[in-house]
Amino acid sequence: MRRGEIALQEKTRTLADLVLRLFIHFGDLKMPVVRALSRVAKQALLAPACTCQPLAVAVRNISFSPRQVTSDASFHSVSFSETDHPKVLITGGLGQLGVGLAKLLRRRFGNNNVILSDIRKPPSHVFHSGPFIYSDILDYKNLREIVVNNRITWLVHYSALLSAVGEANVPLARAVNITGLHNILDIAAEHGLRLFVPSTIGAFGPTSPRNPTPDLCVQRPRTIYGVSKVHAELMGEYYHHKYGLDFRCLRYPGIISADSQPGGGTTDYAVQIFHDAVKTGKFECNLKPDTRLPMMYIDDCLRATLEVMEAPADTLSMRTYNINAMSFTPEELAAEVQKQLPDLQVTYDIDLVRQAIADSWPMNFDDDNARRDWGWKHEYDLPELVQTMLNFIGSDSRVARVN
Repeated sequence: MRRGEIALQEKTRTLADLVLRLFIHFGDLKMPVVRALSRVAKQALLAPACTCQPLAVAVRNISFSPRQVTSDASFHSVSFSETDHPKVLITGGLGQLGVGLAKLLRRRFGNNNVILSDIRKPPSHVFHSGPFIYSDILDYKNLREIVVNNRITWLVHYSALLSAVGEANVPLARAVNITGLHNILDIAAEHGLRLFVPSTIGAFGPTSPRNPTPDLCVQRPRTIYGVSKVHAELMGEYYHHKYGLDFRCLRYPGIISADSQPGGGTTDYAVQIFHDAVKTGKFECNLKPDTRLPMMYIDDCLRATLEVMEAPADTLSMRTYNINAMSFTPEELAAEVQKQLPDLQVTYDIDLVRQAIADSWPMNFDDDNARRDWGWKHEYDLPELVQTMLNFIGSDSRVARVN
C-alpha cells in the first residue's frame, strides 16, 4: 500500500472514530441521521487495510431540528419528577402576564430557575428582580442558543401582538404570532421541553356558540390575533401527536391586572376603568354598555397557568382548555366600581373595530373539563376583583380618601 493511501486511511479512521464517539456520548441513537452516522463510522473503523473509502456523509448539512427530521423521530419531554426544579424561560416577558408569572414561579422554583426574556429594555425593578435575557422569537438561532446554554426544560411563550394592535399591523402580527410560534415549536420539540402557549377568547368567531362556549366547537375567528391562536392550538396538538411534544394551552378570558397598563386588547377597558376612576373620576368606555365578555383577575390566571403546567400528563384529556372566572358587561363593572367611588362618571364612545371584535367573542366560557381534569377553581368574582384593583391602584389617592 502506498504511503498516501495509508495516511488517508488513518485520517478516515480517526474521523470516523471521533464521529462515533461524539454521537454515542451526545446523540440520540434512535434518530435516523444519528443511526446513519454510526453505521458509516463503524464501517470505516472495521474496513480492511487495503480498501480505503472516504466518508460519504456531508456532516455540515445535518440538522437535528424537527424541520429536517423524518417522521419516525421521537421526542420526549423531561418530566418534572426527573429534575429538582424545572428551568423556565418566559418569552414576551414584559407584557401583561410575564412579570407576574416570573414572580410566582421564582417563589416556587427558586429565583435563578426562571428566566424572563423580551426584546425590550426591562425597567430597573424587573432587571434586578431575577435573571433577564434578550430573546427575539423571530431569531431561531438566538432562541435555540438560549435554550441550550441555560438548560431550559419549561418554555412559556407569551410573545404576541394582541387583537386591536394586530388588526392595525397584520404583517407584523403574522410574523410574531405565527412565524415566531413555529420557531418555538421546533425548538421545544427538538429539546424535549414542556411548552405552554396561551390561547384566548379571541380564538372564537361569530359562528361559535357564545353562551356558554365549550372547549370543542366551531371557531373561525375574524382577526389575525384569533387566527394565529387557533393555529397555535392546532399546531401544538399536531406536534404532541407527531413528536410527543408536551404542549399545554389555556384559553384565557380577558385578564385584569393592576400593575400593568392596557396593551391594545379588546378587553382592556376593564383595566382602564380603574386607572381612570382613581386618577380623574371619569371613564370613557369604547364598548357598548351591554357587551358581555368572560374575565379573570390576573392572580387566578397565573395560578391556573402554574397548575396546568404541573398537572401530570395522564390527567389531561386534551391539550387546550377553556378557563373561566366571571362574566360581566361594562355597565355591570361600572356599577360595582361606583359602589366604592360613587362620583365616577361613565360615558360611552364606541370603537367600531373593537366592538365588532367583542361581538364575535364568547360571552361566557364552559370550563368544566379544566375543573374536572386538573382541579381548576377560580378565587376572584366581580366584587373581590373591584375591591382588589381599587386597593392596589388607589391606595394613596381618591380611593383612600373616600374610604
